[in-house]
Amino acid sequence: MALVSLFNIDKNYDVKQLLKGVDFQLNEGERVAIVGQNGCGKSTLIKIISGEVEADSGKRVVDKRIIIDTLDQNPIFKDNLNVRDSIENELTELKTAKERYEQLSLEIAQDYENKKLIDEHAKAIAYLDHHNAWNLDDKIERVLQEFKLKEYEYRDVNSLSGGEQRRVALASLILKKPDVLLLDEPTNHLDVYMVEFLEEILIKEKFTLLIISHDRHFINSIVTRIVEVENRNIVSYDGGYDNYLVLKEQRMLSMQKTHNTLLKFLKKEEEWLRRGVKARLTRNQGRKQRVFDLRDQAKDNPTLIRKMMIELEREKKSFNSQGSISKKKLLFDIENLHYSIAGKNLIEGLTTRILQRDKIAIVGHNGSGKSTLLKLLLGRLQPNSGTIDQGEFAIGYFDQHREMLDNNKNLIDTFCPKGGDIVDVQGKNMHIFAYLKSFLFPQEYMNKKVGLLSGGEKNRVAIALLLTQKVDCLILDEPTNDLDIQTINILEEKLINFPGAILFVSHDRYFIDKIATKLMIFKGDGVVEESFQNYSEYLAIEKNINDLYAIEKEIKKETKRNTIEIKVKKQTKLSYKDQRDLERLPKVIEELEAKIETINNCLYDPNCYEEQGLVNVADKLKATEAEYETITERYLEVLELEEELQS
Repeated sequence: MALVSLFNIDKNYDVKQLLKGVDFQLNEGERVAIVGQNGCGKSTLIKIISGEVEADSGKRVVDKRIIIDTLDQNPIFKDNLNVRDSIENELTELKTAKERYEQLSLEIAQDYENKKLIDEHAKAIAYLDHHNAWNLDDKIERVLQEFKLKEYEYRDVNSLSGGEQRRVALASLILKKPDVLLLDEPTNHLDVYMVEFLEEILIKEKFTLLIISHDRHFINSIVTRIVEVENRNIVSYDGGYDNYLVLKEQRMLSMQKTHNTLLKFLKKEEEWLRRGVKARLTRNQGRKQRVFDLRDQAKDNPTLIRKMMIELEREKKSFNSQGSISKKKLLFDIENLHYSIAGKNLIEGLTTRILQRDKIAIVGHNGSGKSTLLKLLLGRLQPNSGTIDQGEFAIGYFDQHREMLDNNKNLIDTFCPKGGDIVDVQGKNMHIFAYLKSFLFPQEYMNKKVGLLSGGEKNRVAIALLLTQKVDCLILDEPTNDLDIQTINILEEKLINFPGAILFVSHDRYFIDKIATKLMIFKGDGVVEESFQNYSEYLAIEKNINDLYAIEKEIKKETKRNTIEIKVKKQTKLSYKDQRDLERLPKVIEELEAKIETINNCLYDPNCYEEQGLVNVADKLKATEAEYETITERYLEVLELEEELQS
């Protein structure tokens, strides 16, 4: 059942059109993720769905019986409430419903034939069942524990940090269980274990959910559908993030194949107009084979397939490439390191070595000491005991506050402080426009002040600037925060190709799995473990991105062709079958060309291929093209046979 529907929605901001002709439907029980580049309209779409923002045109239809609730980026709480009271204050309706149910149960015991009481009692049961509100006290206790709020239970909620306040607001929402829950970046400020708890609750409680998130592992674990905002409209993909990659690549390949087919048709039509059908045909099989080879090449190397192969290479990259820095160079020699603060033991007896080629992810619960280790390595904190011996090398540091940026400078001055328009990127000179374009900045941003950029844009600038520095080691604290998935992919590519060492703190499991070759796991109470496992394996999560390799095999399979040999029999005249094919096949070919054109038009129309199913349309195109090739080859064979007999 559809709870929220949008029809033909348009939305402009100033002169920029964000959404055009958008149709969307959220059904009961669906968990949908909205993805897309920063600034493409994701937040605008979710605000139109919630009713916070009105569309310029189109229609929004919402079931009047439902409640839609949203996790605010900056939640506001009443004054003089502690954390527990703040959560319970949001559950007043559920508590009232539970009290009314108990009262009705007592009244029915005295008047069990009262139909009005029985009906109200049944509605109360249904309401409490829907919100799973039978044991609220136990659930409050668990969410306080899992979100690490128990220690702040009786502290004024307005005295907490922004991240802690968001956890309080999120705890209230999942306990309220609105009919539709809208979440914008819900995993920000949550560690991996909190995210796992959130995943468990959202699935177990059967939430109807709409989220914006850059956390690909979170998306993969919980969503039933992904909606991507692109080119001012949306495209829907069933399943989680792994399936989204597969379906999106299939769509890209289908679009590229359609493009190649159009080019082939255009070439044939040009030849037809210039020489006619027979003039196209020749007994020069070498020339004909070259046509087939060019066709294969066009299919083997379209832009989108090439992009896919690059991504596969990124996944398989061994991190063993040779560089100018010695592979064995020792950066940090840590011996029996101890650090505690305010009586809390963060690091106890850590002994390890960090080498030039290490790619180390520092993971663990919030507050367990991850960022503290970075500051110890940077020399910004001093250990209580133990030693950190450091070699002679340069460090590039990225922190969550972007301290390297000057808000008063524009992008050109930031990257070229001495003038000019060339930046040195890992020993390679690049024009600033080209370099920043690779980080999704258009040319008109070059004179824009850093202080006027959004948080995500500032992060992109900080990362791009960091990668222009001549350093041997990168130390990164939550580098993916506020970045969209496209930018994270760019960051991953840059880090994979970075020749030095990388130490980074992150809660993004997907990102960690792609970058890290080693883990430092903060277990709490000062315990730090080291592991060379994949992080997802360490967390006993079996999902990964191996489907990308399946796509690679599929591409190879699809691009294989058998050499076509035309065998001409020696005879004095066309057989009855040959003569019949010569007469009827041109019409068949015209009909198939018209059919292919209709299918191609459908592939360009999201409404059409979503209605019929993208895979179904692609399969229909493939089958029709195969039939067209067979019929065309038969027609060419008969025409060449006729020419042979006439010569």
